[in-house]
Amino acid sequence: MSAELGGEGGNVTVTTGALSQIVVQAVEAVEGARVRRARRHLEVAVADGHARIELELAVRYGLALPDVAHEVQEGVADALRTMCGVAVDAVDVSVEELD
Repeated sequence: MSAELGGEGGNVTVTTGALSQIVVQAVEAVEGARVRRARRHLEVAVADGHARIELELAVRYGLALPDVAHEVQEGVADALRTMCGVAVDAVDVSVEELD
């Protein structure tokens, strides 16, 4: 699914691949977090200017998992709002692995 952003000058389409890259880069900006590579589950759904994200994380051993997950949620939501202008309804995070 892509994001359709309308404006006075026309429409802009942000593809699912680009949305996924924004999410991955926002996750990897959080110290100790990364999106799982081998069996990565990352889903970005956008409809009517609202986004919902589901993702699986690997977190570095020794870090407080709820703190890292919350920071990821905030970073992903902020990146999508800033870069795409969509309202983020939810960022659902599952910690699936420790590094």
